[in-house]
Order: sequence, then structure tokens, then C-alpha cells
Amino acid sequence: MGATVESTVLHRDPKTYALNDFGRLAVVQGVSSFGDALLTVSLAGSIFFSQDIYKSRSQVLLYLLLTMAPFAVVAPIIGPALDRSKAGRRTLMAIGLFGRALTCYLMAGQLDTLYLYPLAFLALVLAKGHTVAKASLVPAVVKSDDALVDANSRLALIGVVASTVGGVLGAGVIAVLGAPWSLRFGAVMFLLGGFLALRIPKAKASTAPETQEEVVELHAPSIIFAGSAMTIMRGSVGFLAFFLAFHLRSSNEAKWFFGAVLAASAVGGLIGVLIAPLARRRVREEVILSTTLLAAAVMALIAARYPQRFSTLLIVLVIALASQCGRIAFDSLLQRDGPEHLRGRAFARFETRFQLAWVVGALIPVALLDLLTEREGYFALGLGLAFATATYIGSLRTRGAWAGRVEHVDETIENDGRAVESDPYSDDDEISGDDFDDDSRPESGRTRG
Repeated sequence: MGATVESTVLHRDPKTYALNDFGRLAVVQGVSSFGDALLTVSLAGSIFFSQDIYKSRSQVLLYLLLTMAPFAVVAPIIGPALDRSKAGRRTLMAIGLFGRALTCYLMAGQLDTLYLYPLAFLALVLAKGHTVAKASLVPAVVKSDDALVDANSRLALIGVVASTVGGVLGAGVIAVLGAPWSLRFGAVMFLLGGFLALRIPKAKASTAPETQEEVVELHAPSIIFAGSAMTIMRGSVGFLAFFLAFHLRSSNEAKWFFGAVLAASAVGGLIGVLIAPLARRRVREEVILSTTLLAAAVMALIAARYPQRFSTLLIVLVIALASQCGRIAFDSLLQRDGPEHLRGRAFARFETRFQLAWVVGALIPVALLDLLTEREGYFALGLGLAFATATYIGSLRTRGAWAGRVEHVDETIENDGRAVESDPYSDDDEISGDDFDDDSRPESGRTRG
């Protein structure tokens, strides 16, 4: 009897290795992030670090321009397909992972040819589809809205750890065996992830047409304001990543400092995913997002005033923390306020916007490589983030959201002639492991991913 009770507890506790619905999603996230890290370090070594800085600059520009193309596919095609397909999220994850396994295998033999770029394009399309599917699936594997930040944080933490381990391992494989073998290893990981994705429960088709209320919900001020703020944050991440990459190379910085910068980014991301759920238990998603924007802006301006190695490491850490924490808050806000029926296309739309902002931010320092000094780069970054902070907080204060007085669109939709009222910010229920236990969740509550 004791053994039976113990095994039941282990099966139902998401903190163990038992694969309930959330556990299956978490494992796929870890394997996918591991494979993405192997793919990224392989491409970085082939396109950026193996060539003269000005030759690599032209290839990086080509790569960045190429990365903009997948989003023409993600928003209009993948999002609606997710919402209407019988097994949309699970199927898209599996197809994306199997597809990336094939592209990694093919890229291993094409690193020195132009075929690398269309293969990279295909890998990016599949990766963005996976990101959208994962984000739109999260609400289906948790029991309550209060658990969304916690769930997103756990998935982000798994992603950060898996990416860090995968990146370090990939760098070691490249040093010993070369980039092709790192890509082949990545292909194996993606193949494994594809089979694991098929274990995520099959979803029911969502064929009902979108209603006017759902369209209005998708354009709720809370979502629009937060989306605009996160767009600037993502652009800042792209700007800083490529600004530092080229600046450090042109300054002939030691290789250990490149490693230190990468380590600072990993640590910042890790801190961000740990802080987000703790902060959500005390404040709303809007406060988390505005605070992270403010911290990033202040740190960028400090780095502009004192441009040195320590401030470089500090700004990388803070930007990574702010980006990770802010993204978790935004995902939870969209899952909280956005229409469930349009969740796939909602995440596709915002993922498209954020990634395009990242690419545009990255293009600026690459195109202005000879014009931006370290101080000027940090100052421009600080101004952009300060503008985002001021406009976002101003928008919240104008609508009363800063004081918690905003009534969301979904609270005022007419239902059989009467208004439906709810408090999306209620913290009366403590978040616990049961919030992730899909077996205890009523089937009438949420539509599974």
C-alpha cells in the first residue's frame, strides 16, 4: 500500500521525472533547446569566427536578412494551422524536430557552400513553428491562470540549462572533431525530440470561426502595450549581441573574455527564469515587465558612462535577465488575457514581431560597424530602452493598470445578456504542483493543446 501511494505521488508531482502532460512538454523543450545550441555554435563557428571580420560581416548580414524570411511563413500559415488542426501543436512540434534533424544532417556537408543558407532558412522556419506551438500549448497543461508564470519559468529554465550544456558540449565537439560532427549530434537530438513530441496528448480540432469578441480580446490594451514593450526589448537583445560580437572582435579581445560574456548571458537568463515566478506571486505581469525594462535601461546608461570589461559583463547579465524575465511575463499575460481559440495565431503574430525586432536590432551594429563606438552603442541602447520604459509605464498609468484598476476585455464581454466579471490578478490560491497536474483538471476547463 505504501509503495502504491508513493508511486502515485511521484507520478503526480511535476517536480519529479514522471511524464504527465507538462512533463512531456518540458522534456521536448529541453531536447529541442539542446539541439538548437548545437546548431547555433556550429553556424557561429562557420560564419563568424572562422573568417576575417569584414568578410564575416557580409555573411552575417546575409544570414540576418535571410532570418527575416521565415516569419512570412510563421504568422499567416503556422498560427491558423495550429488553431484548426486536430493534433496541431503536437504534430507541428514533431514535424519541426524531424525537419531540423534532416536539415542539420544536410548542413554538415554544406558548411562551405551557398546551400548552407537555404538549409539554415528551413531550420529557422521549423524552429519558429516549434516556439509558437510550445507557447500556445502551455495553458493546456496547467490547471489555473495563476500557474502560467510558474509553468513558463520552468520551461524557460529547462531551455537555459539545456542550451548552456549543449553550447559547451558543441564547442568541445567543434574543437575536437569539427563543426560537421556538432551538426550531426544536433540531428540526433532533434530526431529524439520528434519522437518524444508524439507522446504529448493529441488535441481536439478547434474549427469554430473566430468571434468578434475574440478579435477584440486579441487587441486588448494590456496585450498591445506589453507587446510593444517586448518588441523593443527583443530588438535591444539583438543589438547588444551583434554589437558586442563585432566590437570585441575588432578590439582583439582575448578568447576567455568571449567566454565570460557568454557565461554572463547564461547566468542572467538563469536568474531571470528563477525570479519571474517569485515576482508573480507578489506583483502582476505588467509590473514585472516594466521593472525589467527599467533595469535594462539604467544598466545600459551606466555602461555608456563607464565603458570597461566589468560593465560589459554586467550589461550582458542584466539584459539577459530582463529579456528572459520580461518574456515569461509577456507569455503569461497573453495566455491570461488572450482568447483561447486564437492562441496559436496570437503567439505566431507576436513571435513574428519579436524576432523581426531582434533581426532589425542586430542589423544596426553590423551595418554601422565602423561608426559606433562602445560608448555610443551603449548610449543608443539605453535611450531605446528608456523610451520603451517611459511609454509602457505611461500607458499603464493612463489606463489605471498600474494601480490594478483596469477591467480587461474578457471581463466585460456580454454572455446571455449579463457581464462576466473576474479577477485575473487574484492571488488567493497558492501555486502548487497540482496546478500542473492535467489528470486532476476538469475536461470542461481548458481545451488541450
